[in-house]
Amino acid sequence: MNRIKLICAAVIAVLTLIVVLQNTDPVATRVLFATIEMPRAVLLFGTTAVGFLLGVLVSMHLTRKK
Repeated sequence: MNRIKLICAAVIAVLTLIVVLQNTDPVATRVLFATIEMPRAVLLFGTTAVGFLLGVLVSMHLTRKK
């Protein structure tokens, strides 16, 4: 079972990397009152990393409650 989880995680990581690397065009992003221009790959990677970290934190919180 652990091997299947590892394989699934690796496949998702590779697919995410492919999507991020295909999107290198610059994009303007508004964050509160500031406008930041960055490559779309950086924005995608950042949002993916934040989502992953939030998932880990929620998972840790839920397992700690039990």
